[in-house]
Amino acid sequence: MITIRKAEDRGSANFGWLNSHHTFSFGHYYDPKHMGFSHLRVINDDTVTPSAGFETHGHKDMEIISYVLQGRIAHKDSTGNIKELPAGEFQLMSAGKGIYHSEFNASDSQTLKFLQIWIQPNEFGGTPGYQQKDFGQQEGLTTVITPDGRDGTLSIKQNASLHQLILSADKAQDLNVENKRSLYIHQIEGELTLQDGTVLHPGDGAKITEEGKVQLHNTGQDTVKALVFDLVEAAH
Repeated sequence: MITIRKAEDRGSANFGWLNSHHTFSFGHYYDPKHMGFSHLRVINDDTVTPSAGFETHGHKDMEIISYVLQGRIAHKDSTGNIKELPAGEFQLMSAGKGIYHSEFNASDSQTLKFLQIWIQPNEFGGTPGYQQKDFGQQEGLTTVITPDGRDGTLSIKQNASLHQLILSADKAQDLNVENKRSLYIHQIEGELTLQDGTVLHPGDGAKITEEGKVQLHNTGQDTVKALVFDLVEAAH
């Protein structure tokens, strides 16, 4: 079963310095039909004006992923990390028993665009952690996050994996879905055609359940970029 979440149907918030689109309920946007998918709780598509950002604030017991699409994030947290996260890199912050951090647009002239993703953990009250890595821009499927950090991936406290999908024009990718697993695809760039003929555009999402194999095809002229979440089976 494939269920589409169109970009234009997402929630939104515009504070001047921040323009955000919410795939799932977040902040002042509440929709009981869109509270998350499996353990995936938040996908916020954020655009931040130069030099602006999120002042120091706290999180607890959440796995927080940031993926920069344009610009650079200036990150500072209560465990002593002072980092810059450039476009194309992934950051995974495990909030554990509690962490405070700030995120700012590191540029005074360029707009920052990034995805903020929250996944509910299966371990609680642990020591906060920070990971960051550039996995490149290889054609096909690149695994970036796994439960055990295998093969140089970032390690998440949940039975979930995250893959980066890049397909040039007319390229395709088949995904085998294990029993009792679900996929969520978040489209970033280009047009991605699914096996049922549905076309995903930037900002669109696809919930995929009860499918043994998923076929993805770039039928457009521009390069496709998407994130693919492999999750425990979502409740119906």
